[in-house]
Parts: sequence; C-alpha cells; structure tokens
Amino acid sequence: MRIRLTLAASLAAAALAAVSACSSGGPAEPAGVSSSLAAQSGSVAAAAVPRPAHVVVVMEENHAYDEVIGSPDAPYINALAAQGASFTSSYAVAHPSEPNYLALFSGSTQGLTDDSCPHIFTGPSLGSELLGAGLGFAGYSESMPQTGFTGCTSGDYARRHNPWVNFPAVPAADNRTFAAFPTNDAGYAGLPTLSFVVPNVQHDMHDGTVRQGDDWLRANLSGYASWARAHDSLLVVTWDEDDNGPGNHIPTLIVGAGVKPGRYGELVDHYRLLRTLEAAYGLQPLGESAQRAPVTDIW
Repeated sequence: MRIRLTLAASLAAAALAAVSACSSGGPAEPAGVSSSLAAQSGSVAAAAVPRPAHVVVVMEENHAYDEVIGSPDAPYINALAAQGASFTSSYAVAHPSEPNYLALFSGSTQGLTDDSCPHIFTGPSLGSELLGAGLGFAGYSESMPQTGFTGCTSGDYARRHNPWVNFPAVPAADNRTFAAFPTNDAGYAGLPTLSFVVPNVQHDMHDGTVRQGDDWLRANLSGYASWARAHDSLLVVTWDEDDNGPGNHIPTLIVGAGVKPGRYGELVDHYRLLRTLEAAYGLQPLGESAQRAPVTDIW
C-alpha cells in the first residue's frame, strides 16, 4: 500500500509540474510513470511475448482515458476493451501529437516539441527493423492522396500523424493509402507482419467526435478484429495523447488471439508498447524502449 501511495503522490506532483510543458509542447509523461517503468526494465524475459502472425496498430487522437472508456459515444471501442486487454494506466509521453507518434515508431521523440513538418530522420525505426529482419511493414493513412506521398497536408490527411514517411529506410511503397488496406479475410492474410493504420483528422477524433471515431473504427477494422482472434493476430488501439492535460492518461487496448480479457492496471506508455512489439519479433530495442520491460501478462 505504501508503494502505491508513493507512486500516486509522485504522479500527482508530476502532473502539476507538467502544466507549463503542456502549453508549449514537449515532455508530458508524469515522472512517476517513466521512472517506475524504467525500474522494471529487464525484469521480464522477452521470450515470454508471443509472436503473432500479424499486428495492426491503430492510432487515435487527443482524448483522455475517461473520455473514451465507459463513454456511451464509444460503444464499439468499449466492446473491444471488454474482449481484450484494456490498460487502465496507459500514458502518452509528450504533447503535442507528433512526438508521440515518433516515440512509438522509433523509441524517441527525435527532439520534437511541436507538430512541425517536414522532417527526415536517418536512425532506425520499427519499420526498418522489421524489414531488416525479413518481416513486413506498412503504414496505411486515410485521405493521403497517393502511395509514397511526402506532402505535409492534403485535405484531412496530416503528415504529422505519419511517422514512417520521415524515415528514408522505410521504402516509399510501404507508405500506403488506407484505400490499400484489405477488406476481407483473404486480404487480411496478406497483410505485412506489422501495420499501422492512421485515420484522417475527422475520423481519429482530433477534429471529429468520439462517436465519429468509434463509428469509423467499427466500419473499417471490425472485420480484421474478428479475423485476428481466429488467425493468430492482434489489433492494438491506442491514442497519441490526451486532451492536452497534464496527466496524459490515454486508452490502450490489445485484442486478438490468445489475449486474456481484462482490465490491467500496470503502467504502460508508448515506449513500453514499442518494447512489446519489438520483443514479439526479436528486434533490438530502440531508444527509450530499451528502458522498458515488454508486456507479458496478458497472454
């Protein structure tokens, strides 16, 4: 009990300290979260993470945990949460959006404290590591006008939500429009080993509502979610950040084959989620993810 109270006090103090950071961008993960997660690093064997045939990661936008989980405006997301592992203590690592996408994709915010564009980063990423290991990767962005597009915006598409375009080691052909995402069982079987799906700014809850985002997810990913449970595959749904609050408390769900349904109270952040994906495929931990232990208790 004393440990829990101490951590809670640390989180509260860090949240107050982060208020100024939220207004200008930059790190916004409560210090108690990052220090506690770093202390766990190396305590769990990477071999304890199963190796799914496919993983699809969906990134949503700018809503805190309690604005989604339990909300009547998100019936499909809450149904997914009940079917899989729902992390009740999941945190983003920064404000605003772009540094969080980079953190999950490369283990680093790459020094960004804003949503500026364009950027080029020459270091490794989850995409380049998968490809280097002979595995598949692709990112699917809704409303992006064409495969390999490098522009900063196009209608409701925003490059700041597409981290893989910033890494030249990921081929342009793997920077795909969402129109290329499969829509049936045969197509799902042909997906790369790991994919990211990024809805446009109306459907990721950034400009649109929670209900719009929930409806889009049901319409476009429910087929894959059902298929994944029977085909050794996973769907991960997480958020880039909360609603610019100091706590940066976000929903994160993992649904699919072998996942034990339940609410999990352990600490999770973007770096720990990345570390779990790396462990699943035997990849070298990138950046800050090396200071995290993979999630192992949900299977």
